[in-house]
Amino acid sequence: MCGICGIVSKKGAFHDRERLKRANDLIAHRGPDDEGYHVEGPVGLAMRRLSIIDLKTGHQPLSYADDSLWIVFNGEIYNYQELRRDLLARGRSLKTQSDTETILALYDEMGAACVQKLRGMFVFAIWDKKRERLFIARDRIGKKPLVYADTPEFFAFGSEMRCVAVWPGISGEISPEALDQYLSLQYIPSPGSIYKSIKKLPPGHTLTLENGRVHVERYWDLPLGAPPPTTDFEEAKTLVADKLKESVRLRMISEVPLGAFLSGGIDSSVIVALMSELSERPVKTFSIGFEEQAFSELHYAKEVARRYGCEHTEFIVKPEMAEILPKLAWHYGEPYADASALPSYYVSRETRKHVTVALNGDGGDENFAGYVRYCAMKLSRLFDFLPSPALAALKSGAEFLPEYHAPYGFSWRLKRFLRSLLHADLAQRHLKVVGYFTEEEKEGLYSADFKSRLGAGRGAALRYLADAFAASKGEDFVNRLLYVDFKTYLPECLMTKMDIASMANSLEARSPLLDQEFVETVFTLPGHWKLRGFTGHKWLMKEAFKDKLPPSIYKRGKMGFGIPLGAWFRGPLKEYWESLVLSPEALGRGYFAGPALRRFWDEHQSGRRDHGYRLWALLMLELWHQNGAKPQ
Repeated sequence: MCGICGIVSKKGAFHDRERLKRANDLIAHRGPDDEGYHVEGPVGLAMRRLSIIDLKTGHQPLSYADDSLWIVFNGEIYNYQELRRDLLARGRSLKTQSDTETILALYDEMGAACVQKLRGMFVFAIWDKKRERLFIARDRIGKKPLVYADTPEFFAFGSEMRCVAVWPGISGEISPEALDQYLSLQYIPSPGSIYKSIKKLPPGHTLTLENGRVHVERYWDLPLGAPPPTTDFEEAKTLVADKLKESVRLRMISEVPLGAFLSGGIDSSVIVALMSELSERPVKTFSIGFEEQAFSELHYAKEVARRYGCEHTEFIVKPEMAEILPKLAWHYGEPYADASALPSYYVSRETRKHVTVALNGDGGDENFAGYVRYCAMKLSRLFDFLPSPALAALKSGAEFLPEYHAPYGFSWRLKRFLRSLLHADLAQRHLKVVGYFTEEEKEGLYSADFKSRLGAGRGAALRYLADAFAASKGEDFVNRLLYVDFKTYLPECLMTKMDIASMANSLEARSPLLDQEFVETVFTLPGHWKLRGFTGHKWLMKEAFKDKLPPSIYKRGKMGFGIPLGAWFRGPLKEYWESLVLSPEALGRGYFAGPALRRFWDEHQSGRRDHGYRLWALLMLELWHQNGAKPQ
């Protein structure tokens, strides 16, 4: 596990070793154990290493085939031992015990098709000296990030935005369309970024730079239209249990201390249960909560930890801990508004004091339909059959619900659901359910100048979701919703959060529920096994692991990793928000009309509305400008 960066000159040899080191130093938190460089001809490669496997001979950049191939690699290949044995049996010579060299040997044999053999989380860049080709690949789900810039002078890439932005000639001009997407979705989806000049390589894609030209190609997708491995529910339960146990076993391979995040939800509880079965020692578990009990799951986590005899550590997040926010804004490199980034950072920091690797429950909701919105979207289809007058009455009734509604409370969910019925299109309904700022709210906040700059960029978030719905048109309804989240929210928001939160603390996070083979198998199973009726979330998973879950965990619903932002912005964070977002400096950026922004803030303070999560998005945008943005 590490951070990588590099550059390929299009105008002769590369010489700026000092700036390459500067780029590499900016991601030192990703790899505090080692650093390495390779500069030859037009290319400069660099890495920072967090040592997990092959501690003695895992140094990078690594060469192969008489130094004609060079690689920098971020991630873990969980089936590399099997691949390595096969390579040796075919007469390949391997000088290390590392998964890194295994990738190089496979590339030497298969070229770009090598990615099809790899099971794990990864981003790697291979410089093919003989062909003068740079080949980059990103893992299927998007656990590891890769950003790049392509200019007439050079091509630069890296694990984080700043180690690409450091190169001269990279513009700091903001993309209005990306900013608009951010306010809708809380993240900026690939291939775009907050900068017009920098892109992200999407999950499941490769990039080839050859003859000065960049070619990006998708190599993986969920198995749309594939038949299920079984039509028997009992067999499916056994299949799911066996495959997840194998996935956990693979992710427990480590030469350094290992533990697990334990939220008290179904997903992390199952992972800890399986780890306990596979480990000869008590599993080290780590949980985080809040003083506000409505937002805390610590009592559930304790129950699981007691059942499995874990060495359990817990931590409480308090409002004053928001002092870390400028640092978080710097780490993310672009505006990012999932508020659970704050507790995720702290649980990663506390976990790193005890272990170097932590398993988590990411992916359970997307595999098994765990979010409440899946039920809402499924239910919404029934309303399409109502007579027009009845449907119109329901839709208008949404406006009579109380305006004060805490995010994720019943009134808040009901109002969003009823408003979503205004749209027959699935992508529009989905955006109404998951979006932060609505199109109407953004129009009310934007300044006249920013509206003009945005122009045809309006509606980019909807087009992005619509593409995912269109790609999954042939799937059953529940699996179609899961596909959309696998292609949007999971990689672009949740994987970004976990990667940054963990790597900012030099911690490797592993996600057994996002194993390629496990995901592909589960996706092909019928959607009604995952969402049973309108309330049976994660039905298949809960039944597969019923004997491993305490009754209270088995029966509980989805809680989410929420934060009491509404109360914090009326109390301990009130002055902090006001001094930043309503400052002359912030208003001078020209995105928002000052009076409209003030009215929005006053609505929250008066208690007429709870804008907590929207206010968070505005705060993180300004903190990014002050702490992480490249000057325009």
